[in-house]
Amino acid sequence: MDSDSDYSDCHSIYSDDDEEGLDDYKQGGYHRVLIGDTLQDGRYKIQLKLGWGHFSTVWLAYDSKLERHCAVKIVKSARRFTQGAKEEISLLEKIHSTNIDSPGYQHVAQLLDHFEHEGVNGTHVCMVFEVLGESLLSLIKRFKYRGIPTAMVKKVADQVLLGLDYLHRECGIIHTDLKPENVLVYVPNVETLLQDRFHIHGAETKPTSDEGDKTSTAATSEPSILEQVDTKGLTKNQKKKLKKKLKKKIQHRRKTESTGNRENKDGIVMSSVLDFTAGDQDVNAYENIVVKIADLGNACWMKDECNHLIQTREYRSPEVILGANWTEKADLWSLACMLFELMTGEFLFDPRPSSKYSKDDDHIAQMVELMGDTLPPRLKHDCEFSHEFFNKDGNMLHIKKLRYRNLHDVLEETYRGEDKLDLLTQFLTPMLQLDDEKRASAASIMNHPWLQD
Repeated sequence: MDSDSDYSDCHSIYSDDDEEGLDDYKQGGYHRVLIGDTLQDGRYKIQLKLGWGHFSTVWLAYDSKLERHCAVKIVKSARRFTQGAKEEISLLEKIHSTNIDSPGYQHVAQLLDHFEHEGVNGTHVCMVFEVLGESLLSLIKRFKYRGIPTAMVKKVADQVLLGLDYLHRECGIIHTDLKPENVLVYVPNVETLLQDRFHIHGAETKPTSDEGDKTSTAATSEPSILEQVDTKGLTKNQKKKLKKKLKKKIQHRRKTESTGNRENKDGIVMSSVLDFTAGDQDVNAYENIVVKIADLGNACWMKDECNHLIQTREYRSPEVILGANWTEKADLWSLACMLFELMTGEFLFDPRPSSKYSKDDDHIAQMVELMGDTLPPRLKHDCEFSHEFFNKDGNMLHIKKLRYRNLHDVLEETYRGEDKLDLLTQFLTPMLQLDDEKRASAASIMNHPWLQD
C-alpha cells in the first residue's frame, strides 16, 4: 500500500537532492537539455537547471516574448507521463481561469503556457510556470529543524487555507499531496533578484561581478597561470602557447560556473537552488512572506469518486490508509500535519514497522492514540482494507496496547514557541478529526482566532 504515484514528481522543483540518473535519458525518458538551448521556436532560452523529479526536469528560462523569466517543466516522453501531464494541464487551466479575483487565486502556482517539444527521446510535454523561490522544507532546514517562527507559520497557514479554499470550493479540485516540498515561497521582485544575486540578466547570463572580472584578469596573467605548472625546459614560444591554452581553459570554467552549467561525472547538468534569502535566518526577512501551493501532478477533480492511494506517508489521512473513498478533507489532514512540522521541526506522525505489525498498522495506531478511538464504524468495517487493521469488535488486530496522548501535551513537549497552546490545539484539532465527514473544511477554519492572535 505504501507506493508512489505513477506521475507526480516527489522531488521539490528546487531540489538539492542528487541529480536524476543517466539511465533515464532514453526513449520515453528525459529530454537532454543544455544551458543555452531554446524551446518553442526560440521563445524560451534555458539558463539554469532548477531541479528534477522522477518524471520531469525543471529549468529557469528567459521568455523573449514577454521579456521575463519563467520555470519550464519538461516531462518524460513515455505515454503514461504524457497523459499525466495533460491531465495536470487541464487542472491548471481550470485554476488559472476560474476566478482571478479570488483571494486564494494568488496562493496557487499558475500555469503560464504549455507546449510539446520534439526531442531525440520522443515528444515531451512542457509546462511553463512563474519563477518561485525555495520550498517550506528549505525553511524547515534553514531553522535547523527547531521550528519556524510562529508569526511566519500563521501567515503560511492563512495563505495555504485561502489556496485550498480556492481549489476546493471554486475549482472543484483536490490537491492530494500537500506537504512542505509542495508549498513554495513567492518572490515579488524576481527579475531584480535574479540580476543582483544570481547575475542573470535577461536572455544572457553575465559574469558574477566586476570584482570577478578583475580576478579573471589577474588569474590569467602569465605568472599566476604558469607558476602552477611545470614549465622547466620549455622555450619562450612553448610557454606562450601553454599560457594561451590554460587561459582558454580558465575562461571556459568561469563561463560554465557563471551560467550554472555545472555537470556531474555523468555529464548531467546540476541543479542550482534559487535561495532568494541568501540563507537568512532573520525573522524580519520573512515578515511579508507569501507562499503558493505547487505541484498539481497528483491532483484530481472533486466530482470523481476515488479511493486510490494518495498523499506522502507522513501527511496521509486515515481514510486513505483504510481504502475508503476520500474527499477534499484529506487535504486538511495533510495541512494540519504540515503546520505541526513547521512549528516543531518534527513529524506529527512518523510510523515505523516491526516484526509484529506493518507501518500502516503503526500509523493508524498513532492516529488513534493522539485523537482517541473516534474512527466511525464505516471506516473500521466497510473499507477495502478495514479487515487488515480491525477485528469484528473494532479493535486493532496487531497492536493491542495503545498509549493514548492528547495533542495539547504533544505540542507542549515539542513546540518551542511562546504561543498559546490551548488556542493552537483548538485550531489544529478540527483538521485532525479521524472521521473525515466531521473534519473541518478550509472555509470553516480560515477565520480561526489562532490565525488572528
